[in-house]
Amino acid sequence: MSDTLDFEITLTERPATADERARVLADPGFGRHFTDHMITIRYSADRGWYDARLQPYGPIPMDPASHVFHYAQELFEGLKAYKQPDGSIVTFRPYMNAARMNRSARRMAMPQIPEELFVRAVELLVGTDKAWVPDTEGHSLYIRPNMFATTPTLGVNSPASDYLFTIIASPSGLYYPRGVKPVSVWLSQDYTRAAPGGTGEAKTGGNYAASFAGQAQAVEHGCDQVVWLDAVEHRWVEEVGSMNLMFVYGSGSNARLLTPALTGTLLAGITRDSMLRLAPGLGIPAEEGKINVDEWEAGCASGEITEVFGCGTAAIISPVGHVKGSDREWRIGDGEPGEVSMRLREELIGIQYGTRPDPYGWVHKIA
Repeated sequence: MSDTLDFEITLTERPATADERARVLADPGFGRHFTDHMITIRYSADRGWYDARLQPYGPIPMDPASHVFHYAQELFEGLKAYKQPDGSIVTFRPYMNAARMNRSARRMAMPQIPEELFVRAVELLVGTDKAWVPDTEGHSLYIRPNMFATTPTLGVNSPASDYLFTIIASPSGLYYPRGVKPVSVWLSQDYTRAAPGGTGEAKTGGNYAASFAGQAQAVEHGCDQVVWLDAVEHRWVEEVGSMNLMFVYGSGSNARLLTPALTGTLLAGITRDSMLRLAPGLGIPAEEGKINVDEWEAGCASGEITEVFGCGTAAIISPVGHVKGSDREWRIGDGEPGEVSMRLREELIGIQYGTRPDPYGWVHKIA
């Protein structure tokens, strides 16, 4: 079976030196530098998954007629590896990434990859390039699985029959190098991220390409991120940038959490799911529901909504302090990161970096 594929291993003849690696890890940024190796696994309709390799990081030869270039059959995932206090290396809920990749694949008419093969590939790459996992607090190794269509044809009547699955890894620094600061957001009325029946819940590159115009508009209006509203009524809140949104009602022992429900137009974030499970354990009831722009503004004006934050793999939590639209503008709380937001952030980071217990079994040891 394809999930028991043996990997052919070819190590690079020119790995980064310890000094070169140290210079990168001192200030890695995000997505600028890559480890010495990568994973590739091929798929064809008649053979299934085959030709699994760990090989030196480098360019991939592609036919210019490859299906991905013309019809955007592509999807990806994102997860991280973390150095633990005892020196071991772990990832966070990798089987959820594998399952989500397969949900995306079904929507994009692409082959599903066995979850065990996905996780073994992550383990092999991170274990081989473990020297690239940063020691610095708050830093991590970002892991990017990707799959795309390689069939060289311009026929548009059916999905491709050939695909390439890859994994690359990139050391990642602090998302907020100067401390967690609230962002300002723009309510997009001109653009929508996804529509019912579309690809909103799939982690496919086309969704992100379609978001750039809305993000540029947010920047033009002096905001950091764009808030996506529903495609039908343009009033129901869905996501912020590439993150899920969460709303905190009340404070202290009366605080509760609400996040827009998954309707097929939102990405099922793994950090989102983690927050929904973490919060009740901290005495904060959490639920999925609906909230529109008018309710958001009124809740902040009355003080009922005390905090709002985006959550995702890269930022963990990104507090929202200021909201702006074409005909309205308001502030959330005192405009600073809220107590609930920061408590959830610290709890999740503690589990990921091994400084707090993991009662959920989320941490997956690699090396």
